[in-house]
Amino acid sequence: MAAIDVATYVLEQKGEMSAMKLQKLVYYSQAWSLVWDERPLFDESIEAWANGPVCPALYARHRGNFLVTAGTFGGNSAILDATAKETIDRVLEFYGDKPAQWLSELTHIERPWLEARDGVPVGARCSNVIEHAAMAEYYAAL
Repeated sequence: MAAIDVATYVLEQKGEMSAMKLQKLVYYSQAWSLVWDERPLFDESIEAWANGPVCPALYARHRGNFLVTAGTFGGNSAILDATAKETIDRVLEFYGDKPAQWLSELTHIERPWLEARDGVPVGARCSNVIEHAAMAEYYAAL
């Protein structure tokens, strides 16, 4: 599975949304999959960018678009297994109706993003990876 497949599934379930919101929903899907399923949903990294967690591979697909739809990526949600879809559905139940800015602000107070940006000035560019272990440890403790 790839991040574009997860993004496509999210968009098929929730419809058009901002690219920032999609990035946060993909991030939370990855985080909770690490906790609930004890496996990553996708292999691509997530970095601690100024506006919160971003998957650069996904960003490359929607760069320049404020709003995105399932057709933006050419992903294939059919390759997601039932466990992956159930995890994403649970994430969407909780986070899916929240505004993009709310999701971004939430990530800014959570340890995985904060630790990945340790020592990086507020608002500065950053390509530090948010490690799977940091995500799993933090979200498992919630």
